[in-house]
Amino acid sequence: MAKKPRNSSAFKFRLVCESLEGKRTDAEIARENGIHPVTLSNWRTKFLAEGAAIFDDDSKALRQKEKEIARLERMLGKKELELALVRNFFPNQ
Repeated sequence: MAKKPRNSSAFKFRLVCESLEGKRTDAEIARENGIHPVTLSNWRTKFLAEGAAIFDDDSKALRQKEKEIARLERMLGKKELELALVRNFFPNQ
């Protein structure tokens, strides 16, 4: 059986916002958009639990990027040192 394509973040966000407005039931929203009502409920629960992370400066993604930058800076420092050593062993060539 072929898997369904994953829904985009924007799609999930739009449906969760619509669900939180309370103008229609989750079942109506889900049926109209071709998803299961439990799926919508799970998205809403996750959004409410993790929504604050959107505004958190110390989010997981930011920390991962900072670690990657530090790793690349260390690598660059090593290469600069290697280049300086090579220049010392082979001057004016």
